[in-house]
Amino acid sequence: MKPPMKGIWIIVACVGCASVRAQSDGTAGFHPEIPKAWDDAALATLEVPLANPAASAKHVSAGYYYKIPVRPIYKMYPIYAPDREPKGYMEWLRRQEPVILWDDKGHSPPLATDADWIKGGEMVFVAPVVFGPRAGYTIEETRDPDWYRKNGVPVTKDGIMPFFTYVVRKKGTVEVGAFGCGTCHTRVMPDGNVLKGPQGNFPVDRTFANVFRRGPLELVRAIQRTDYGAPWLSPDPLAGLDKLSQDDIALKFDAPPGVDARFGTGTDSPPQIPDLVGVKGRRYLDHTGLQQQRSIADLMRYAAINQGEDLLSSYGGFIPSGGPEFSKLPDPSTQDRYSDEQLYALALYVYSLDPPPNPNRWNELAAQGEKIFVRAGCAGCHTPPLYTNNRLTLAEGFTLPPGAAKTYDILPVSVGTDPKLALQTRRGTGYYKVPSLRGVWYRGMFGHSGWCATLEDWFDSRRTRDNYVPTGFKPPGVKTFAVKGHPFGLDLSAEDKKALIAFLKTL
Repeated sequence: MKPPMKGIWIIVACVGCASVRAQSDGTAGFHPEIPKAWDDAALATLEVPLANPAASAKHVSAGYYYKIPVRPIYKMYPIYAPDREPKGYMEWLRRQEPVILWDDKGHSPPLATDADWIKGGEMVFVAPVVFGPRAGYTIEETRDPDWYRKNGVPVTKDGIMPFFTYVVRKKGTVEVGAFGCGTCHTRVMPDGNVLKGPQGNFPVDRTFANVFRRGPLELVRAIQRTDYGAPWLSPDPLAGLDKLSQDDIALKFDAPPGVDARFGTGTDSPPQIPDLVGVKGRRYLDHTGLQQQRSIADLMRYAAINQGEDLLSSYGGFIPSGGPEFSKLPDPSTQDRYSDEQLYALALYVYSLDPPPNPNRWNELAAQGEKIFVRAGCAGCHTPPLYTNNRLTLAEGFTLPPGAAKTYDILPVSVGTDPKLALQTRRGTGYYKVPSLRGVWYRGMFGHSGWCATLEDWFDSRRTRDNYVPTGFKPPGVKTFAVKGHPFGLDLSAEDKKALIAFLKTL
């Protein structure tokens, strides 16, 4: 008996509700000129130097990069919540043959029109990049009601957990596939519909903590060094790691949905997961403005770097994936990467994303809020129509380096927010980018480390007090945490704050 399941292409059509905009009329014969993703000259000027410029990343050469095998994209199958899984579904999956949808050996989706390329990019966006034990998640977990309940894992109105997929790479073996772009950039809305591209709401850190509890301990510690090592910093962010137990390490991973201690950051300074809708208009990527976006090729590079290639980079001689001594590049044949065609399709897809329909209607209160927005000078940094001036601001305690203002668009002031992410991590440039306010109505966890769950919390003047209990992320092991900095709007009256928030929610 064949269960009533559908492949990933059907999932995309049925549950993805962020609209996709083709870039032309979709006529046949679309043959794009695909930029070379890994170009040594372009990479040399791609990133803003780190606060300690001697530790700035030196990426692998194009010669090394193009020796890395292209990761194949396999046919994907939905993961259902336990009470919604069709009868006999797992047995049916085990009878399926492996199907490769896209690789560099002759398999690819139809790519005759620009719309085809965008749809192909959606496949890349959804496709997992790690599987089975390497992904860290087990089928036992994804079929366990307690896993959903304890971690707060949302599911769609169709009962699908859309952040991962099942994959069959060998007949008879079903694996959980994870950590494609969609793991962090998929959002299940309160009505059960799905948005692809916005800040996601899968509890990445809270679920991944289980991996660290399973061990083995030395491997768990090695993962911490790979993900967060920055030995040039003083104090060393991983000082004392060798004294921590597995439970000690796991307890550090308690970031709420919408915040993730991604590699290159830290468990006490995780970034808010960014919204990719409208990213085409952003000049700098990452909260610390680490990478410039000068063209679609730069977005391709950003995707490649953030799907593992930066673990091959040398940070003043420290190579995150460089084995026990963190000093030697692994054999390229042991790594994997996207093809340039896949990266180009992915970038086209991300550029095509439109925001969902906004339920917050313009009214008298919002109009009053717009006047407050202008009167308070908010537009100086959050300039319409993008509601960002696309500039970098200084982290508290960082001094503008000589000549930097001639190369980068820097507003030489600090808004006083917590400087850890910008100064004490592998992505720490010494700056924070001015974020766009577009789409704040469907996002949450405000501030670059997501301390405040709502806009109301962000404009609550009590957040700056030492006895404040953040409604979003708070550093591990603390009960209270003052969310300091960005004081703009905190001294408004309750009525003005209400109006300002009403306006912001219309953006």
